[in-house]
Amino acid sequence: MKKESNTLDISAVDRYLKAHLVGYEGPLEATKFAVGQSNPTYLLRTPAQTFVLRRKPPGNLLKSAHAVDREFRVQGALADSNVPVPRMFLLCEDDSVIGSAFYVMEHLQGRIFVDPVMKGEDNATRAGVLDEMNRVLADLHMVDIDAAGLSDYGPPGNYFERQIARWTKQYRASETDKIAEMDQLIGALEQQIPEDDNQRTLVHGDYRIDNLMFEPNGTACIGVLDWELSTIGHPYADLAAVIMQWQLPPGKEGRGLAGVDRASLGLPSDQAFIADYCVRRGLTGIENFGFYLAFNFFRMAGILQGVYKRALDGNASDPKRAQAFGAYVPVFAQHGLSALLKE
Repeated sequence: MKKESNTLDISAVDRYLKAHLVGYEGPLEATKFAVGQSNPTYLLRTPAQTFVLRRKPPGNLLKSAHAVDREFRVQGALADSNVPVPRMFLLCEDDSVIGSAFYVMEHLQGRIFVDPVMKGEDNATRAGVLDEMNRVLADLHMVDIDAAGLSDYGPPGNYFERQIARWTKQYRASETDKIAEMDQLIGALEQQIPEDDNQRTLVHGDYRIDNLMFEPNGTACIGVLDWELSTIGHPYADLAAVIMQWQLPPGKEGRGLAGVDRASLGLPSDQAFIADYCVRRGLTGIENFGFYLAFNFFRMAGILQGVYKRALDGNASDPKRAQAFGAYVPVFAQHGLSALLKE
């Protein structure tokens, strides 16, 4: 048996699964996925089955970070819902087993589209995939959180007020230079927080096309992945996150649709995607959508500033690329300011 794969103690995992997972039989092999770096993710193989293991990174972590127990909980709660998720098998919160908490889930076999252009696909597939992305998002926001046992999955109160305060604090802690656009955006967002409209739903927190898996030869979504940032919050944050990504340039860095002739590719406009979402949720429309879009640009700018600061401190996994992120912060902030001028 292979003893270790990219810091994962396979012998320890094998012993644990033999003791706790009904029907499990080794020998076990493991391969680390290239994605899922925040919470390292591995493909587990046995002669009869495959599984996926997702763990907290080893070492000292912020108390609320890398909460694999929350990922396990929310996906388990959605097992019988209209939101497709992998089947959850077990959660191990005993750090002594492999050095950090982990969970084991079903290995879904499908395809993931890295960006919404979906190069190489025909127009019918592109349209079908994005319509399914829209359907799943609406169904996610219509989950009965009380019936699913998730009413305590996030704190009460105005979600945007809470999030803006949190990310402003994070940004100030990693601030390296004064960025006028960022200061202006923070002030404008604080002044324009909408009144709480009592929409308290499950939110994914990182809803984008490359966090969805689709069936191998069709457009049905078979799994929503990477629930690390999920909580109870406001649904328009998820919807605006989709639109924010689309306003970025296409290609490796942006993975967006800026400048793309969407109609020629069978892709919906921002307005059409929002309208379809509203129909599915029984909404007549969304007022002040620019605020929700600006909030997402602000949050992303804060994340990028944190990555840049870690690079300067010598703590980034890819220092050269991380340092380049610093130049994006004022760009995202300016996008946010521009979004506030739009309805």
